[in-house]
Amino acid sequence: MRQVQAQKPHAHRQSQSGRDIVLLLTHSADYFTVDRVAEALIVRGATPFRLDTDLFPAKVQLSAESTTDEVCHTISHRRKQIAATQVRAVWARRIWRPRFDDDLNVRFHDVCMNESLAALDGFLDGLHQARWVNHLAREREAENKLFQLRIAREVGLTIPRTLMTNDPRQARRFFRKLNGQLVAKLLRPVSVSMSGASSFVYTNRVTSSDLSDTSLLRHSPMVFQELIPKRRELRVAFVGDRLFAGSIQAGESARGQVDWRLAEPAEVSWQAAGVPREVARKLAVLMSRLGLVYGAIDLIETPTREWVFLEVNPGGEWGMLERDLGYPISDALADALLA
Repeated sequence: MRQVQAQKPHAHRQSQSGRDIVLLLTHSADYFTVDRVAEALIVRGATPFRLDTDLFPAKVQLSAESTTDEVCHTISHRRKQIAATQVRAVWARRIWRPRFDDDLNVRFHDVCMNESLAALDGFLDGLHQARWVNHLAREREAENKLFQLRIAREVGLTIPRTLMTNDPRQARRFFRKLNGQLVAKLLRPVSVSMSGASSFVYTNRVTSSDLSDTSLLRHSPMVFQELIPKRRELRVAFVGDRLFAGSIQAGESARGQVDWRLAEPAEVSWQAAGVPREVARKLAVLMSRLGLVYGAIDLIETPTREWVFLEVNPGGEWGMLERDLGYPISDALADALLA
C-alpha cells in the first residue's frame, strides 16, 4: 500500500489503445476534479468525453439499437456524438437524476422519470466491456454504511458503536447508553461537488430534545453513531494501490468539530498526513472486499492515538486535497482508468 505525500505530478505515458475515449459521468455544476482528470487523460493520449447526467433527457440524447447480431449504443451531447464501442473506460464520478423542462405536465413526471432512469441504466449496461472506476453495482452496494461497517469490522478496523433505526425508543435507549455522545447521519451518501449543495445532509450532534419529538423517524430511518473524540480527522483518497491522506483541524466551532464541512472556510486547514502501515493495510483489504478502485475514506485519530474508521464514500470528494496539498490524485485516477 503506497502512501503519497504532496508532490508534483509524475511523468506521463501515452495510451496504446485504439478505444481511446474515457467517459466522465458527472453533472453540469461539477468542476475542478472532473477538469483535472480530463487534462490528465489528454496528456496520456486518451480522449475524455464529459456526460452531464442531469441534462438527460432534455439536452443529452442516448440511443441503443438492437439487431440479431449486435447492439449499438450512441451518445449525443454538446454537439458531439460517440459510440459505446469507442469507450475504453468510464469514471462514474456523479450520476444525477434526470432534469425536465418546466413545461412538462406534472401528470407525466413520474413516468418520464422512470423511463429516463431505465434508459440510462440500460445505456450504461452497454458499456460493460469498458473499465469502470467504480463499477456501479459494487459502488451502490458499498455506499450502504451498515454493509461497509460490517466489512470494516471483519478486516480488523476499529469502528464507532452504531445504530440504524426508525424506532424512536431504540434511539433514546442508544442515546442514554452513550451518555448523550451521539451524532446522526445518512445511511447512504448524497454526493455533491466541491462547493456543496443546499440539500446536502451533514453529520449532526443529537440532543435529548431532538429525541423527544414523537414524530422523529416516522418518515425515514437514520444512522446514529458514537461521537468519537478527535485529535485530528483525516480524509484519505484511495486510488488503486495509492493512498493520499490529508488531516484537518476544523477550528473551534461546535458544528465544525462534529463535521468539518460545517466549519467556516477560514477555520479549515488541510495538512499532508500519513496513516500507520497496519491501518493502511487494513484499508486496502477493505477496498478490495468492497470491490472499489476509488473511495474517499474518513478516519479519526483520537487523543489516545487510536485510529477509528468512520466510513468510505465511493464517490467522495478529493479536490481539496489536490488543490491545497498538491497531491497528484487526478493523475492517479487517470492511470487507474487506463490500466
